[in-house]
Amino acid sequence: MQAQDLLVALADGGTISGAQLAERAGVTRAAIWKQVESLRARGVPVQSQGTAGYRLPWPLQLLDVTAIRAAMPTAARKLLGELELHWEIDSTSSEIQRRAATLPDLSMMLAETQSAGRGRRGRSWLSPPGLNIYLSCLKRFDAGFASLSGLSLAVGVIVMRTLATLGIQGAGLKWPNDVLSDAGKLAGILVELSGEYQGPCAAIIGVGLNVRLTSALREQAGQPVNDLVTLAGGIAPDRNRVAAALIAALAEGLGQFEREGFAAFVDEYAAHDLLRGKALRVQGAQASMDGAGAGVDARGALLVQAADGMHRIDSADVSVRRT
Repeated sequence: MQAQDLLVALADGGTISGAQLAERAGVTRAAIWKQVESLRARGVPVQSQGTAGYRLPWPLQLLDVTAIRAAMPTAARKLLGELELHWEIDSTSSEIQRRAATLPDLSMMLAETQSAGRGRRGRSWLSPPGLNIYLSCLKRFDAGFASLSGLSLAVGVIVMRTLATLGIQGAGLKWPNDVLSDAGKLAGILVELSGEYQGPCAAIIGVGLNVRLTSALREQAGQPVNDLVTLAGGIAPDRNRVAAALIAALAEGLGQFEREGFAAFVDEYAAHDLLRGKALRVQGAQASMDGAGAGVDARGALLVQAADGMHRIDSADVSVRRT
């Protein structure tokens, strides 16, 4: 029995004994214990119930490509390239990177767990199996890099559209690519570009969306974080529906960005902007600056009103904090 099989056996939230699991899989109880420890090491809170066996603290829903496709609008399904689901992979973005030459436009890669998920500025992204959404998308553009200004902000708007589709409120956008609630980070976005400066080029867009976080994962995150379960009043949303809504929003929204650029997203971004009107500190490698958030410009640069005038921040390598 592999870790994936064990998670399937525990997914309904019921208690099942080690002996039953061993008999079902044709392995020893020691082998079952080894896979229990493997799941725990990945962040899955498998509970021991003494001689009764093992259980999860709540039912868990695994992703299913057929269910995801069925939950998508027909128009969005027709836009898709490949749609793949992996049990475990180093990184969904890395997999697209390796296969970018052969994958069709708007191919989507999902994983139940990542061993080397990555976020902005080289940070790792915690990726326990069965709990959250780890998705990457390949989008090709005929135009060059200059036409992609504001893409990461547009993807933030696309995530907000996803939440609206799911009926989930209480989140907003922090420049350049975080989706936050009052309690902490809900989703992260990483956009990686390749190709020719004047075109054509391609973007690999990674989105990590917290559906359910355990207390241990909250401690490991190193920053305040939040999940959809909390925003939904403790009721876990259907993970396949969450994935379907995000994929559909990306397929439709990225086509809109290709046709109209960030201009099509500026007003929506402003409606969700968590930094506008707030006291900020912008810190880069060379210097820091204090000011007030003044929105974003037509290219997606952060506007900061400082004592010496208006500044435009367009480097994602800076740190922006509310003060």
